[in-house]
Amino acid sequence: MVTALAVPAVASTSSPTTPSAAIAPSPSYERATRIQKNLRMTLGKKFAGAWVSADGRTVTVASTDAASAAAIRKAGATPKTVARSEAGLASAQSTLNRKARSAAGSVSSWYVDAKTNSVVVETRSVAAAKRFVRASGVDEQAVRIVKSNAKPRPLYDIIGGERYFTTQYGCSVAFSVTNGFLTAGHCGPTGEATRGSNQVAQGTFGGSSFPGDDYAWVNTNSQWTPTAKVNRWNGTYETVRGATAAPVGTRVCRSGGTTNSRLWCGTIQQLNATVNYEEGAVHGLIRTNICADPGDSGGALITETGGQAQGITSGGSGTCNDGQGSGDSTYFQPVAEPLQILAGQGRQLITDGGGNPSPGYCDGYSTKATSSISSGANQYQPSYTSSASGTHGGCVDGPDGVDFDLYLQKQNASGTWSTVASSTSPGPDEKVSYNGTAGTYRYRVHAYSGSGSYTVGYTKP
Repeated sequence: MVTALAVPAVASTSSPTTPSAAIAPSPSYERATRIQKNLRMTLGKKFAGAWVSADGRTVTVASTDAASAAAIRKAGATPKTVARSEAGLASAQSTLNRKARSAAGSVSSWYVDAKTNSVVVETRSVAAAKRFVRASGVDEQAVRIVKSNAKPRPLYDIIGGERYFTTQYGCSVAFSVTNGFLTAGHCGPTGEATRGSNQVAQGTFGGSSFPGDDYAWVNTNSQWTPTAKVNRWNGTYETVRGATAAPVGTRVCRSGGTTNSRLWCGTIQQLNATVNYEEGAVHGLIRTNICADPGDSGGALITETGGQAQGITSGGSGTCNDGQGSGDSTYFQPVAEPLQILAGQGRQLITDGGGNPSPGYCDGYSTKATSSISSGANQYQPSYTSSASGTHGGCVDGPDGVDFDLYLQKQNASGTWSTVASSTSPGPDEKVSYNGTAGTYRYRVHAYSGSGSYTVGYTKP
């Protein structure tokens, strides 16, 4: 028997528990850090904090002893004499921390502010903040109350394979997309609300197709950040780098919220399989020999190497409870179809590169053009005639998460076109270089997998 892995009879209902670019430190930062470290040691209990001016040129160091001014100037900073030391302010903050449970919900934060030599309490209600400060027993002269409309809330990452919940089922995340994630269609209808594994409100199904297909996407709220990660369940993560479809025999791995003891791996057995569930047939699936259990529905199938997203866990036969995970059949909805639909909404798979074209990849070519293409389609650039032999160079620069290929074609005497050079690596960016004779040429861009905008560039002899 083959079953979808989140149908009501077997659904799990219990609740289990994008790289930002590094910024090189500026000289002013290094200088300020050195001054702060040295003067904190030199001034000891008199030290009251340090800060850098908005233009990064001036470092101010505060002290409770005016006699420290000479030492501060000698160290290269501007002195400021204040009433309370850094240690004194930290002690006041610790007092508030110990009484945190007595703070009303309108009190949003408190922190040490060296510039004003105070502990700042931010709040939507000044009266509530005053009650909190008074009840804590802290020195009220050390506290400055600031009115703020801020409502801080925790922020969470969206990671492939991890559990989420609807009103009926526990399912798993497949892959992050712009402002959401992919999952199985049988996990919920359009409009269904979701909660994360931590039971925090997460989003709603923005689209869902089942049976026939078995895909859906969830539009998440601002507390949730899509990432290019798939959980390996050993403290590390697979990194999603694209979505190039793999052939039969490829080693692939599955991640799901129920079988979260490890990443389960096997091979692609067949493509374009049909499964006849009780709810109806689902077509065009990837069949594997990897096990899965209820609640793994919607989870990620990714290549064992290369980080290529393949499919969304749909259903299967067998179980991982025997600890073997081999000999079973599990079926996956390919990611290409939902990604193509989302591309029409200006959304795409989140990959290690953040979903953006490679900056400057096609720089240096004499002719450049931009266009967009749908998965599986071909587009041809205007032909050109070269009157001399020499090197033809071309490139295509696509968005992360797609697989675009580039072909250089030459027109023969009968008027037909023949490919003379090509670049077909599994990724969005390609370059070709061809030493050819005089004649008429053109470039063909093929969207092998995925849709989106691209730049093409070329130079003729």
